[in-house]
Amino acid sequence: MTAASASAIAQRLNEIRPTIPPSVRLIAVSKQMPVEAIRSAYAAGVRDFGESRVQEAEEKQAQLRDLTDITWHLIGHLQSNKAAKALELFDYIHSVDSLKLAQRLDAIAKSLAVKPKILLQVKLRPDPNKFGWDPVELWTDLPVLDTLDHLDIQGLMVIAPYGLPEQETLALFVEARDLAATIQQHPWSRLTMQELSMGMSEDYLLAIQAGATMVRLGRTLFGERT
Repeated sequence: MTAASASAIAQRLNEIRPTIPPSVRLIAVSKQMPVEAIRSAYAAGVRDFGESRVQEAEEKQAQLRDLTDITWHLIGHLQSNKAAKALELFDYIHSVDSLKLAQRLDAIAKSLAVKPKILLQVKLRPDPNKFGWDPVELWTDLPVLDTLDHLDIQGLMVIAPYGLPEQETLALFVEARDLAATIQQHPWSRLTMQELSMGMSEDYLLAIQAGATMVRLGRTLFGERT
């Protein structure tokens, strides 16, 4: 895969950083990008990287073992049969999109004596290309999710549908922020919901405006994927 040169990545980071408050975590979406691009972003100061496929991440991590302070984020759909490997490889799993998957992760985490940081992926607008709970389904499942003691459920992940107008995108992000706050304030909930993973290259400024704590930037940092 092609990627920007090291100098181009560093320059893009210098342009991006002033637009992202210190309280917001910049996740460099390195999926389909070569290891050299990750090393270039790392050299420019990035420490959070997002991958979509477990196998691709495993291959890259094997080549990057010398970079011991990287935080790895799984941002793509996770199949249940790869849940154990995902817990081994990733510090955060943003894309927990069903009660079945959450329960699977909880059972494996119990057996491994770990407590992974996860986010619940929600789908606030109809989108056949995206996974996640709609709000009604999420409220139905939340009492069970709240009992999964081996998961550290930290918040929500949302992806705006492609081509959504700017004002509708902002409204969607605000809706996600309000949903997280409502869950946290619910009398029975133990969930802190402090993380909002939302916003990508084309809409991250709107996500920050709405209260994102994590933004996922790929193309605007690494260049176009081929």
